[in-house]
Amino acid sequence: MDEKFYVTEEGLNELKQELENLIHVERQEVIEELKAARAQGDLSENADYDAARDHQAKVEARIKELDYQIKNAEIINKGKSSKTVKIGSTVVLLEMDTNNEVTYKIVGSVEADPINGLLSNVTPLAEAIIDRKVGDVCEVEVDNPYEVKILKVN
Repeated sequence: MDEKFYVTEEGLNELKQELENLIHVERQEVIEELKAARAQGDLSENADYDAARDHQAKVEARIKELDYQIKNAEIINKGKSSKTVKIGSTVVLLEMDTNNEVTYKIVGSVEADPINGLLSNVTPLAEAIIDRKVGDVCEVEVDNPYEVKILKVN
């Protein structure tokens, strides 16, 4: 069974753009790098050729990965406003131990960027608050457990 990748519409478009760039731009650059390295002669001790082959392998692996993710993407459908935290929700939390308010949007792991407020649905924090509602105090199960209170859900 294929793994599902939860993404927003914008996130899916970014993945598709990256794939297009790799196929139509990066791949062509790698071909040129390989041609230039081959033109240098003996390939057995040609560092440029080895570097170009490594670059080619990375590009092809990323193309394969993106293709798989796009084919198995499930769009996060925010739908109606809800008081319950779901994938796609933006939540305001109160960290109980520090009394700090933090805001996160719950996204799939493909789009996660916690520094910019995009929290993967598979993190301990997201797992603790998904399907919970405003006012709930949730314990986040990590090495040093802590509690958060859900203040707002959009």
